[in-house]
Amino acid sequence: MRLETNLIVSVWSNTEKELRANSQEPPTLLLDINKAFPLPYTLPMSTSPVISVQALRKSYADLEAVKGIDFEVSAGEVFGILGPNGAGKTTTVEILEGLRPRTGGNAMVLGFDPERQKQQLKDRIGVCLQATNLPAKIRTHEAIDLFGSFYSRSLTSEQLLKRLQLWDKRDSFYETLSGGQKQRLAIALGLVNDPQLLFLDEPTTGLDPQIRLEIHGLIEELKSEKRTVVLTTHYIEEAERLCDRVAIMDEGRIVAMGSPRELQQKSRGQSRIQIVCEQPLNAIQLPQWPEAMDSKLEPDGRSLTVYSNRPARTLFEIMRWLDQQGIQLEDVHLKRPTLEDVFVELTGKKLRD
Repeated sequence: MRLETNLIVSVWSNTEKELRANSQEPPTLLLDINKAFPLPYTLPMSTSPVISVQALRKSYADLEAVKGIDFEVSAGEVFGILGPNGAGKTTTVEILEGLRPRTGGNAMVLGFDPERQKQQLKDRIGVCLQATNLPAKIRTHEAIDLFGSFYSRSLTSEQLLKRLQLWDKRDSFYETLSGGQKQRLAIALGLVNDPQLLFLDEPTTGLDPQIRLEIHGLIEELKSEKRTVVLTTHYIEEAERLCDRVAIMDEGRIVAMGSPRELQQKSRGQSRIQIVCEQPLNAIQLPQWPEAMDSKLEPDGRSLTVYSNRPARTLFEIMRWLDQQGIQLEDVHLKRPTLEDVFVELTGKKLRD
């Protein structure tokens, strides 16, 4: 082994000289050989999906809750599962977490089968369930220490409490925490093992808008750290703000999947451009702008609404036309189809139905 190590060092030394001669930086040294010498290359990142699901099904007696869905989640991605109550979101996530057996199909999470390799999987994932209820008299730091003892590795309660802005509540009983503090503690418990993959099931349901924004901030921090997050929600703005890709579920099926922008662009609905001018346009003949499907001038003569399939181009032409006419602009708004518009088109339902 020592001869092999010397050979590696010699090769690395020569490689480093060649790279520097060509104005290139040598690769980072990452891995130890017999705890003395590192390998002379950077290990490539795996391109395998963190989650892979094929034809996943789940039935309860005669009720088929998940009906043969397929999707993958890549490393570092925030993947949202969007849909109304009863769509199958939570059932799907619980199968992937190893909490519920599947009826059919295949699922792999971090290279493990969540049904057959539960213990190996649970040591590497974090989970924040829809509802977390702890004993009333357990103290905040005690809860984190307790959950940390379930894993082969864990962060300290001090690290997590400070990060989740709960340090001042470290000795408080669970029953004295506010709703937002309880939810931050639930997320801390999901992060206690420093997981590669975090599941957040409806993390902001029932919270007031200010607390929801705080939770959004925490999720954006996780996103900036390139952690993989699977988020279920029925809040449109949550999915649009936080998710790299979204799967829209309805009645156990995925009816659409893609980035929020991609899904919005697939909508048959048109974007709406609303313009308010300082001077009335009543006496002016309105042109037919490129890509505009319809135009409407309000009775006040100053407010113009234009519907377009390509709003950026149409808006540019409108602005140029107003400038040519010497008309001053007071206000402008562009409203694109939302994820909810897409959902209603696909299912005929509202997301909160």
